[in-house]
Amino acid sequence: MTDIKSLYYNELEKFITDNGFPRFRARQISDWLKKGVTSFSEMRNIPEKIIDFLNGSCYISVANIEKKLVSRYDKTVKYLFRLNDGEYVESVVMSYRHGYSICVSTQVGCKMGCTFCATGKSGFSRSLTASEILAQIEAAQRDLSVRISNVVLMGMGEPLDNFDNVVRFLKIVSGEDSLNIGMRHITLSTCGLVPRIYELAEYNFPITLSVSLHAPDNETRSRTMPVNKKYPVEQLIAACRDYFSATGRRVSFEYAMIDGVNDTDECARKLGRLLSGMNCHVNLIPVNSVEGSSYKKSNLERQQAFIRILSKYSVTATVRRTLGSDINASCGQLRRKHSEGGR
Repeated sequence: MTDIKSLYYNELEKFITDNGFPRFRARQISDWLKKGVTSFSEMRNIPEKIIDFLNGSCYISVANIEKKLVSRYDKTVKYLFRLNDGEYVESVVMSYRHGYSICVSTQVGCKMGCTFCATGKSGFSRSLTASEILAQIEAAQRDLSVRISNVVLMGMGEPLDNFDNVVRFLKIVSGEDSLNIGMRHITLSTCGLVPRIYELAEYNFPITLSVSLHAPDNETRSRTMPVNKKYPVEQLIAACRDYFSATGRRVSFEYAMIDGVNDTDECARKLGRLLSGMNCHVNLIPVNSVEGSSYKKSNLERQQAFIRILSKYSVTATVRRTLGSDINASCGQLRRKHSEGGR
């Protein structure tokens, strides 16, 4: 069965004409897919003969809402979506003055095993197709009756571990034949798969690369992020500097502030020396409480002290605004509870 929503338009056109149908039918089908239809029978201007063919040879990826939580504080919405094969992923929609942003998943679960992350505790099932990533955005837009203008690939999974499907998604979602979300409004987050960072740089997409750093040295980072044992800090930072040289795009670093683990003055000085002279920005994130983890977020005074030390090295940093705190808006926790029979 052909995953029709993962096709580029020229591939769809070839698929339709190769099977003996007029070229203009590809445009009609594409227009219906762009509207977010979930079945071929909804394509009202397509002849029954073509509908029968599509039903017998293709499928439309869907993201059905299994559970929805809405924050009573800031109206952040968290979704648990059920995919065609019964797997579950999470997405979060956040409202800002500039519009709506969505954090989408790229895999069912995650292989990376970061100790502060809920997603990896549920194991890894599979990577998502381009259309399954797209379907999360479409489903949220339909449900909320809004247009989402910003996308963050920072939900469940490691985007660069699903490289080909993520690249295909980026090209599709930014195209006029799809949601037409400009790449400058897309952020891709990675825990630091160094070879893939270099490969991504070759595409020269105008996206924002966000690197989950979370520690300034190998000893601390390897304790919390197993990926560091394969791609140590020095290699990762060198790749980020090279990424900026190749693309001209400023790199963003995510740094989860964990009380007593990576939030000391010495950690701040190490991070300042590591990033000094680099065109980058550091997002400090008070760590989320995750079931089964003893980690606690750094207090406000420690966060501000960290920022002051970084500024001495001319490294800009801000504390990320916390949204959806009452609904566990960080991804992974809702799927885990559902799989364990919780509600």
